[in-house]
Amino acid sequence: MKLFKTLAVSAAVALASTSGAATAGTLEDVKARGELNCIVTTGVAGFAAPNDAGRWEGFDVDFCRATAAAVLGDANKVKFVPTTGKTRFTALNAGEGDILYRNTTITMSRDADLKLTFLGVNYYDGQGFMVPKALGVTSAKQLDGASVCIQTGTTTELNLADYFRANNMSYEPVTIETNEEGQVNYLAGRCDVYTTDASGLASTRGSFDNPNAHIILPEIISKEPLGPAVRQGDDAWADTTRWVLNVLIEAEELGITSGNVKQHASKAGNNPSINRIAGTEGSYGEMIGLDKQWAVRAISAVGNYGEIFERNIGVNTPLGLARGLNAQWTDGGILYAAPAR
Repeated sequence: MKLFKTLAVSAAVALASTSGAATAGTLEDVKARGELNCIVTTGVAGFAAPNDAGRWEGFDVDFCRATAAAVLGDANKVKFVPTTGKTRFTALNAGEGDILYRNTTITMSRDADLKLTFLGVNYYDGQGFMVPKALGVTSAKQLDGASVCIQTGTTTELNLADYFRANNMSYEPVTIETNEEGQVNYLAGRCDVYTTDASGLASTRGSFDNPNAHIILPEIISKEPLGPAVRQGDDAWADTTRWVLNVLIEAEELGITSGNVKQHASKAGNNPSINRIAGTEGSYGEMIGLDKQWAVRAISAVGNYGEIFERNIGVNTPLGLARGLNAQWTDGGILYAAPAR
């Protein structure tokens, strides 16, 4: 009987140790370090790229900054870790970053086999094709025998093979590691076609000296729900980062902006949903290891989802992207956040 009691005590101690390790996870590491390590692309204009002064800017960058503001109280306390399509998951699982915000498609194999935890969708996209106007092509169905620039280690590589096979066409792959390498090869005529997510094509074309000399073909050949990911097994950190994303989306729906969020936080109003985000009602920050003002800091730093979109990739930017599927569900899109309640 004494042996069983000893084993039971040992098991309880082990369980307590394991639970403690899970609790003292990435959130505590980030707070202790005083800096968020955010994995991004090596450079896609409008989404994540350093400006002329070396400061990172873009749609995904703003979500990194919002997370830093919520967790650390300062949107500038971010170290950006640039990665390629091949290295991004290895970098995350090796602990080189705390969160991945890098034009990454959510798929079953990445979720289950690569041991990632996806936090939600921050951009609904689909794969397309860009060609020089001089090629005289108006449809992807005319690309039989074409040479195609394609990033390795991406879903676009697999989708390309599927599409050409389904349409009984052949192609010559020209493999690249980064978007910058793809641009160089495409403009040098080493490939007839550049394929990636449609948003990436808009970004690439917008950076050309003569963007009107290139067209994005009408076919969208895949579903590409893009979203952030963290390492599997740290539920507390996943909760924290998931709700930063959710609250930025919900803030737009509720009309909470970078300009009025502090006013909402100064006193409780008549809308309970706004009060919960503004920290004047409930203890929602405590649920994710933060204080009452976490959402206020995130929204103050970068704005709500709509502000982030329009500033970086919207119709008045070089990318010129319409909201489309990424409009709020109340405005004809499919963007829909779980409520903070």
